[in-house]
Amino acid sequence: MKDAFLTDVQTLRKRARQHIERGAVTEGYKGDVEAVVRLLNDALATEIICILRYKRHFFMAKGIHAQSVAQEFQEHAAEEQLHADQIAARIVQLDGEPDFSPQGLATRSHSEYIEGESLVEMIKEDLVAERVAIDSYGEMIRFVGDKDPTTRRMLEGILANEEEHAENLATLLATLGTEPIKKSA
Repeated sequence: MKDAFLTDVQTLRKRARQHIERGAVTEGYKGDVEAVVRLLNDALATEIICILRYKRHFFMAKGIHAQSVAQEFQEHAAEEQLHADQIAARIVQLDGEPDFSPQGLATRSHSEYIEGESLVEMIKEDLVAERVAIDSYGEMIRFVGDKDPTTRRMLEGILANEEEHAENLATLLATLGTEPIKKSA
């Protein structure tokens, strides 16, 4: 006996042949493609701003702890680049176009590009940006929900990595003897 909730194979095959130019976006896709692509392009802008900020911090790090902190900045920049690549690839899978234009990049980004003067200020600005990303990705995940499981899983993976970055940066602040934002009890 066939499960009532599954589409029969003949219907799946017929639907797969319709609108084949849409690639991965099948009739079974339940999300709002335009809204998801818009969200992902904002996330892409955020990742690009984060890459640029981390790269600047890597090159501008000075002081007794600069070498180890700069290494952390470089690692985070590389991971943010991977996020940007994942997001751009997903946008294309959804038949959209990734927006790499520098025009309006800062306004599309959820995080800010703040340079920071000292090593501690740089770490704090990166931590603030990671916290913004954490909240942004959480909201995107809730928006996408079950309507687009592929995008949701990608965003969940990125979110986990952003949380790891935030923890690393908070630890760096504590190591340098600077108290990060207090955790509530």
